[in-house]
Amino acid sequence: MAARRISSLLSRSFSSLPAPLFSRGTNPTLVRQISRYSTAVEVEDPISPPVKVNYTQLLIDGKFVDAASGKTFPTLDPRTGDVIAHVAEGDIEDINRAVSAARKAFDEGPWPRMTAYERSNILLRFADLIEKHNDEIAALETWDSGKPYEQAAKIEVPMLARLMRYYAGWADKIHGLIVPADGPHHVQTLHEPIGVAGQIIPWNFPLLMFAWKVGPALACGNTIVLKSAEQTPLSAIYAAKLLYEAGLPEGVINVVSGFGATAGAALASHMEVDKLAFTGSTDTGKIILQLAAKSNLKPVTLELGGKSPFIVCEDADVDKAAEMAHFALFFNQGQCCCAGSRTFVHEKVYDEFIEKAKALAKNRAVGDPFKSGIEQGPQIDKKQFDKILGYIRSGIECGATLETGGERFGDKGYYIQPTVFTNVKDDALIAKEEIFGPVQTILKYKNLDEVIQRSNASRYGLAAGVFTQNIDTANTLTRALRVGSVFINCFDVFDAAIPFGGYKMSGQGREKGIYGLSNYLQVKAVVTPLKNPAWL
Repeated sequence: MAARRISSLLSRSFSSLPAPLFSRGTNPTLVRQISRYSTAVEVEDPISPPVKVNYTQLLIDGKFVDAASGKTFPTLDPRTGDVIAHVAEGDIEDINRAVSAARKAFDEGPWPRMTAYERSNILLRFADLIEKHNDEIAALETWDSGKPYEQAAKIEVPMLARLMRYYAGWADKIHGLIVPADGPHHVQTLHEPIGVAGQIIPWNFPLLMFAWKVGPALACGNTIVLKSAEQTPLSAIYAAKLLYEAGLPEGVINVVSGFGATAGAALASHMEVDKLAFTGSTDTGKIILQLAAKSNLKPVTLELGGKSPFIVCEDADVDKAAEMAHFALFFNQGQCCCAGSRTFVHEKVYDEFIEKAKALAKNRAVGDPFKSGIEQGPQIDKKQFDKILGYIRSGIECGATLETGGERFGDKGYYIQPTVFTNVKDDALIAKEEIFGPVQTILKYKNLDEVIQRSNASRYGLAAGVFTQNIDTANTLTRALRVGSVFINCFDVFDAAIPFGGYKMSGQGREKGIYGLSNYLQVKAVVTPLKNPAWL
């Protein structure tokens, strides 16, 4: 089995993890082996999640409150389509309340006036609480999103804690400079918190995107209004509640669940929001940018879509390359913005690679994400499920070869068979557009110049994978590819210190690492005359 990892933080493979001790569904006689779509026609009865949903309200000014309208909306279990819970539906009035709380906390509260060391300690206590409640948070994330529990519990929740510790370490190391001037002046720069940060996170990695945005914003001394994705509101509410347990002052983080057209638009266009960060689709990112510009011209960080090339060179170890390309595409049900969704394979190893890619897809363990050993759960919802199946149909219609998969898996929930297309042309929809699902498209190329040109012939530029044993080839591709991240003989390594972001229509700005701090800071120059200076 290929190593299933997205971070250098954890080196254990999923195959070595212990089976979770969860209770079964209502029919204990239906205990079966892990289903693989090539030999089974339905998904097992769903496992009962080992967690209760205790928090479904908005979190404003440190308190759980109902939406001003009293409305709620259902969050659904993608394994079945059944309702998990009804969550408060935030709207314009709720965004106004949240922004007012954040503004007061920034203008009058203790958070930006604390020493950086005190802010650091609160973030460290929060990381400790994340670890204490690891299993509960992971179970909420799996239940709400459909991602494998082992992925959530062993990778994503620990990464949330790691990212918070990383930015806790930065809190008391943010400082300006002394700048030499051409005349008798003392010049210094101050790095100041930007104010109230609006943050909109997606449904594919709710916890990680919470960390990527909340960590640097708090380390810099800002206050936050965060809108969670309507498909996955549960983990953000839980995590923010733990922040208050860690000692965060009231109003510093406010979480509003709701829909993009109402709550999201209100946040993006709010005149009292000083900064906006958004992760989601490119089309929505354009709207966000327009709303920010038309209101108070607030700066915006965007992490948007991708159609990342994964380039297998002629000298590659084909077994390892096929495994890594499989991971690069199918990880998280293919619902990853930087997924290696255009697999370019050199003509000399193309046929061999196809056979290995087919075998990996056929042997991928699909089923209830709470079951140990499962690699692929359901897609997030019916809309995404139908969209992916539509792309599969378009691939067949355009003449690409469907090697395996291509259909629904089972008869309930939003499961899709791992799918592989070959003989894909560059102008096919499945080669141009972001599918965001378990669909691998394999394209043949002849030489480096060709694959560079074809890889860059995309409106996206988020990431790329390169598999080669030749350092010169790696260096050539690294510099030629117009993307924000290049993974050499690896993929999806999301260490806290590694910046992430895209070229072209994959976004603007960078998150994580030291670069993530600049999104939440203003630079102020302070100039003072010097009288009879001993030196300049």
